[in-house]
Amino acid sequence: MTERTTCAVIGGGPAGMVLGLLLARAGVDVTVLEKHGDFLRDFRGDTVHPSTLQLLDELGLGERFAQLPQSRLHEIAFPFPDGSRVVIGDLRRLRVAHPHIAMVPQWDLLNLLAEAGAQEPSHTLRMRAEVTELIQEDGRVRGVRYRTEDGAAHELRADLTVACDGRWSIARAQAELRPTELPVPIDTWWFRLPRGAGDPEALQPVMRERRFVIMIPREDFLQIAYFGPKGSDAQLRERGIEWFRREIAECVPQLADRVGELTSMDDVKHLDVRLNRLDRWHVDGLLCIGDAAHAMSPIGGVGINLAVQDAVAAATLLAEPLLRGGVTAAELAAVRRRRIAPTVAVQTLQRVMHRAVLRPVIEGRRQGPPKPILALLKAIPAASFVPAYLIGVGLRPEHAPAFARRAAGAVSS
Repeated sequence: MTERTTCAVIGGGPAGMVLGLLLARAGVDVTVLEKHGDFLRDFRGDTVHPSTLQLLDELGLGERFAQLPQSRLHEIAFPFPDGSRVVIGDLRRLRVAHPHIAMVPQWDLLNLLAEAGAQEPSHTLRMRAEVTELIQEDGRVRGVRYRTEDGAAHELRADLTVACDGRWSIARAQAELRPTELPVPIDTWWFRLPRGAGDPEALQPVMRERRFVIMIPREDFLQIAYFGPKGSDAQLRERGIEWFRREIAECVPQLADRVGELTSMDDVKHLDVRLNRLDRWHVDGLLCIGDAAHAMSPIGGVGINLAVQDAVAAATLLAEPLLRGGVTAAELAAVRRRRIAPTVAVQTLQRVMHRAVLRPVIEGRRQGPPKPILALLKAIPAASFVPAYLIGVGLRPEHAPAFARRAAGAVSS
């Protein structure tokens, strides 16, 4: 079965759903292909930062987003054994409409974007549509082949294909675009525990005796990240759930009464942390954005927001060329040119955090953040504005183009 569209988007994650919605609002015929039947996957990026919250307002979706179940983080703080703490990043210092990070299950955000897209006549979202290969003819990508749940093979031809299919992008691999891998010393294991009295209201890193844990307060549970040496997942799982419970309880004693909620290592999800980026984000007929163009560390939770900003930049630059009948290589290259500086800046900051904070703690060379940084933040609390801005807003926040903007309340549910 052969179909036709102007823009084929591979992947219904944040980048793909935002790009599909924005292009459809410009009148571009766009088809988003998502291989799963729903968006219900746990421990994906659940952080929606001030820059993305502003974008949702501009798209007329802010009020509906505010109605979703969510918790709000206003600061990142480091605690000390004596009960004192230092605020590392205070988002309330930002002069933005939403000076907080909204913690929302990613599936709720994606469902909201899907509902908004369904109101646009030129928008198509195909669920259970797994892309199997690119259509490549005469040195150009001309669409994709995909398989539906019943096993039927389909062909979707397109003027432009955009890969939003993540760090293991099949489209990127088939186009022979190979990312440069940057060294990463850590991996992450995610799990959740019930909330209790006295739990932090701020995002809270805890560092103790070669252990590094981050607690993120959610509405009715704690989302917890445990950091360990790169490549140690098999060893960690071999030690078993009893060892892991003790490890968490010794690092964060206030959780000792709840670690029994972890019944097996199946409750602990491993993230193979990658930090990489493409030198070139496109070939003729194909563009990579989001994690397909640059995998980010979970430090700062900025991956989803960078992906969304890539999508906004791509829609802003490419909607008009798509409407007039074709996108040139120079126009595709302009997307990378616009987004590479914030990408490199964030990855550089994350590498510094890996080397200066996480690695020394995990290797037992330090019990907390570098003392000069803590001394600076204690002496000058206003300095917490800088990390708050880098995490919450970024170096080049993108705003909705005029063709995609809607007044609040103009988008029905």
